[in-house]
Amino acid sequence: MLRSGLRSVLSGHADLHVVGEAGDGVEAVELARRLLPDVLLIDARLPRRNGAAAAREIAAARLPVAVLVLTGDPVDDHLIGALRAGARGLVAKDAPAEDLIRAVRAVAAGHAAVSPVLLGQLLNLFAALPTAVEVPPGDLDTLTEREREVLAQVARGLSNAEIARVLTVSETTVKTHVGHLLTKLRLRDRVQAVVYAYESGLVKPGG
Repeated sequence: MLRSGLRSVLSGHADLHVVGEAGDGVEAVELARRLLPDVLLIDARLPRRNGAAAAREIAAARLPVAVLVLTGDPVDDHLIGALRAGARGLVAKDAPAEDLIRAVRAVAAGHAAVSPVLLGQLLNLFAALPTAVEVPPGDLDTLTEREREVLAQVARGLSNAEIARVLTVSETTVKTHVGHLLTKLRLRDRVQAVVYAYESGLVKPGG
């Protein structure tokens, strides 16, 4: 029933085409390998192979497929594991249909997408960490002071326009800083940047 509902929602948009569907994670990965869709929309709790495992396998195979995880659960280690494994975003199952469409289009275009309620939970989870997790030394040292400031604001969930207002610079300048820091830290997108900022200790728990 869930797959039927998703197909109905997605097929109602001229720029979106459902090219296949699967009943479990193993079948989903096999279809992704064969069909190479722009986006794989996968449930976090599928049988045989969950969303995190599927994302990890697709990333390891270097398939040009963006993984978008659909979840009915609060953010936990399992969902963070999916992001670390290579998923490009998280969408709540109770999110409005337009949020799902927006997320599919975003990850297809190479961006990250997280439902607002899940992003809030993600930030709260990292803010509650008692200590920073060990990260490879020296990475943060490659950033300029301004890039560190931008990364801290990204970790707090601010958009480029909001960061520009906070730092009194142009939005184009912020976009440039974000691109530079992602490259220097070898991060894929803003979601990974949020995770990194908390794990590295740049943004302190509760700060």
